[in-house]
Amino acid sequence: MEFGFFLKKFITFFVEPFGMILIAFAIGFYFLFNAKYRVAKVFLGFALGLLLLFSYHPFSNFLVKNLENQYPKYWYKEKIKYIHVLGSGHNTDESQPLSSQVASKRVLEGVIIHLQTPNSKLIFTGYEGDTNVSNAQMNASLALALGVKSENIIVNPKPKDTKEEAIFTKSLIGDEAFVLVTSASHMPRSVKLFKSLGLNPIAAPTDFHKRDVNLYFTPPDIDNLYDSKIAMHEYFGILWSMLKK
Repeated sequence: MEFGFFLKKFITFFVEPFGMILIAFAIGFYFLFNAKYRVAKVFLGFALGLLLLFSYHPFSNFLVKNLENQYPKYWYKEKIKYIHVLGSGHNTDESQPLSSQVASKRVLEGVIIHLQTPNSKLIFTGYEGDTNVSNAQMNASLALALGVKSENIIVNPKPKDTKEEAIFTKSLIGDEAFVLVTSASHMPRSVKLFKSLGLNPIAAPTDFHKRDVNLYFTPPDIDNLYDSKIAMHEYFGILWSMLKK
C-alpha cells in the first residue's frame, strides 16, 4: 500500500508541467552532449515551448477555468448534518501562525458553512505527510481557534488520498447528503469519486485560481505555471480514474 502510494506520487510528478519540462530538457541535453545537435534542438525547443505555454496566463487560466466553472459557489441554504473538508498540505513550523500552516481557505469555508447550519458537524481527514501531525488534526485545530466546538468536529488522520477520505465518509454517513468542501479545481474529480462510491455530496468549492479576464499582453509568470500544475494534476487524475474503470 505504501509502495503503491509513493509510486503514484512519483509518476504524477512526471506528467505535470514541471516534470514534463524537466524530462524534455534532460533529453535535449543528453543529445547535445552526444553531438546530436538537430535532435537536441528539437527537445530543448520543446521544453522551452512548454515552459512558456504553461506560464502564459491565458493558457493557464483556460486550464483552471474549465475545472473551476463546473460547480458554483455554495449558498449556505442546505439543511445538512455533515460537512466534509478534504485534506491538503500543511507544515508544522512553529514560527508561523496556524492560519499559515494549513490550507486555511478550505477550513474557513467549512467553518462558515458550519456556523450557518444548525446542528451540523465538521469532518476533517488527511494524514501527516512529511510531518508528525496529521493534516486532519491541523485543520481541526484551526476550526477550534475559529470558535467551533470540539463536539462538532470529527477527525480521521489516516486517509492518504481522496478515495480513502471518501471511503471513511461512506462508513460514517452512508448515502446521506453532505456538503463537500475542497479547492474548486479539485471539486470535479472529488465529486465523481464520491458519487462512484454511492455518496451524495453537495459541492462547496473554494480556493479559486481563475480570473475573469485573460491577461494577453503579460509575460510568462511563475504563478501561472503553478496554476497550470494544479490543473494538469486534476486532468490526469480524472483520466486515470476513467482508465481504471
